[in-house]
Amino acid sequence: MYSWPMSVAAERLFQTVPKTNLLGLLGPDGPDVVGTRKFLGFTDQDLASATSALQVTQVRSLNQMPREVKDRFEQIATICELVAEHLGSRDKAVMWFKTVNPMIGIFTPRDMLRMGRFRALHRLVLEALDGI
Repeated sequence: MYSWPMSVAAERLFQTVPKTNLLGLLGPDGPDVVGTRKFLGFTDQDLASATSALQVTQVRSLNQMPREVKDRFEQIATICELVAEHLGSRDKAVMWFKTVNPMIGIFTPRDMLRMGRFRALHRLVLEALDGI
């Protein structure tokens, strides 16, 4: 079994969590639904599609959100924070999410999230951060 030095192993293990909260989308009580929506420029329908909510009303109130939808929202906010942290600014992160990226085909990262492909985008972001 291959063993990495502890610092490398720790870096890889914890890279899934942003070191900062540059965008302010992750709070102690859960993801900021309104902030995430504004950051990505999502409509109510986009949010419902991205989180697999059956109804738009399921994504309006964090307290009344089904657990699965809340978890998905937290994952989307985490992707946004990881990208912003890597790029170093909100403006650059907004541009990245809205620009077609050849690594993901003919879609923008925002489109990937809107289509519910957050796992694929999350994997790509983590692989990029890891240098794979």
